[in-house]
Amino acid sequence: MSSTKNTVLTAVGELFGKKDPGAVDRWVAADYRQHSALAADGPEALRTLVAGLPEGFRYVGARVIADGDLVALHGTYHGFGPDPLVAFDIFRVDADGKLAEHWDALTPLIGDTASGRSQTDGPTEPTDPHLTEANRALVLEFAEKVLKGADYTVLTDYVSTETYHQHNPEAADGLDGFGAAAAKWAEQGKDLVYKKVHKVIAEGDLVLLQSEGEFGTPVAYYDLFRVQGGKIVEHWDVITPVPAELPHSNGLF
Repeated sequence: MSSTKNTVLTAVGELFGKKDPGAVDRWVAADYRQHSALAADGPEALRTLVAGLPEGFRYVGARVIADGDLVALHGTYHGFGPDPLVAFDIFRVDADGKLAEHWDALTPLIGDTASGRSQTDGPTEPTDPHLTEANRALVLEFAEKVLKGADYTVLTDYVSTETYHQHNPEAADGLDGFGAAAAKWAEQGKDLVYKKVHKVIAEGDLVLLQSEGEFGTPVAYYDLFRVQGGKIVEHWDVITPVPAELPHSNGLF
């Protein structure tokens, strides 16, 4: 396990597992920069958030991806509100081994999905570490040509026609399932518009994109892809609206 991955897992375990506000002193940098819509900037705001977590609060992790100083978590929060929330969290770890920056995106957990898959199930551990850079390049090219460029004629150059496991709750498996969901969204005035990819976090066969765009309204897209045999074979995501106001001046991205 990489040192950054171990740092984030330990810190998150103490902060949100043990709900220990004192973990802020051990694991959070003095200049901690927050991008979440749920908390203000700085370590003291995080301390207040942790101290206020309710009795029934818990986090169930699904997968972790480490890439340089960035670590991405994918899992489910229970107890933040009346319904569980599926989330992607990204942390930047500084040279001193402290959490220095945080981004996130959350969406309600849906029980009945089009594919029958949950929003977080599927393979959990990154594989094929020697293919990290090839898989990063593939997904980035897919993002430029298909997601941003909206050129769906080249979709099968990047996405497998044989296996495409879908975890977006409104889309069924396979390219046909995605096509049907996209058509339904378009009828609702929610075209998939990607304007800018802000971050790419890759480890082995797993590649996470953090993007800015529109889905009827301005949104943040967090798309996690699993690559096998040079093609995308699985997809998880969170799409969250960009709020009009944030409790800090750092922006969502």
